[in-house]
Amino acid sequence: MVPFKSHQIALAAGQFLSCKRKCRLLGCALAIAPALSAPAAAHSSLGDASLAEIGDDAPDSVHDDTWLSVGIAGAVLPSYEGSDDVKVTPVPLVQGKIGPVRINPRPAGIALDFVPKTDEGLQFSGGINMRYRGNRTGGVGDEVVARARQLDSALEIGPTFGVSMPGLINPYDSLTVNFDTRWDVLGAHNGFAFEPAATYFTPLSRGAAASLTVGAKIVDDDFADYYFSVDAADAAATGLPVFEAEGGLKNLNSTLLIGFDLGGDFNDGGAAVFVAGGYARFFGDAADTPFTSIRGSADQFVGAVGIGYTF
Repeated sequence: MVPFKSHQIALAAGQFLSCKRKCRLLGCALAIAPALSAPAAAHSSLGDASLAEIGDDAPDSVHDDTWLSVGIAGAVLPSYEGSDDVKVTPVPLVQGKIGPVRINPRPAGIALDFVPKTDEGLQFSGGINMRYRGNRTGGVGDEVVARARQLDSALEIGPTFGVSMPGLINPYDSLTVNFDTRWDVLGAHNGFAFEPAATYFTPLSRGAAASLTVGAKIVDDDFADYYFSVDAADAAATGLPVFEAEGGLKNLNSTLLIGFDLGGDFNDGGAAVFVAGGYARFFGDAADTPFTSIRGSADQFVGAVGIGYTF
């Protein structure tokens, strides 16, 4: 399970490879993965020993039918988007499968996948995703930015599509690409965000797994204007220069996650822990706004430590 970015990891059950037991093992390990945001060369340094421990004799898995993972993470996040101050925030996590519907984590939200999965080959996902956005709705660490107008909360909803390709470097890894699009439905920023992301996942043993996610966030003019413009009233309150923001590429981001099953085997569910760290670089008006360029930083860092339980 992972708390931030999103586009984190869709469940990639697939041809793992030609053996259902291998497929189930992948699903078990992925249960701890989708919660934040090493390339192939880094993975090769793990050696074959850890993968050999997985074997072909994976037992029946708690993830074969209906299952649910819940958890909590302590996340260190910027106090607003573009801030160089941080805050510690508890982040709830949920993932699972109820009947044919898969529930996957998103940053401050979830995605529902309605596409049936096969036993072999490419795996496709499709459904809806949603997230809550509370940027600058309170708790701003910077005393100058805190004097700007307080923003309203946004609820963004839209379609999500993805594809997962298993068995790239070893029979147990996968590469998943997701495309999330969302529109604000509460009338806060009244805009949309498009978030493509790719995740490389590999189990390290029966009870350990790692993933690396890289992605981008692209926003429209309404989104950029709401969060990054400095109007005359904000300028008077903060002393910052007036700035009119337009949409475009907001940031590029990456997240590394490592998770461990406390019982040593993801197949039987139970408790698992994870650590994750992420970096994002702002571009365009998200970087040029005085909220970022004068009071904050275009370099954004996040981290999390969490625990979850799979039923």
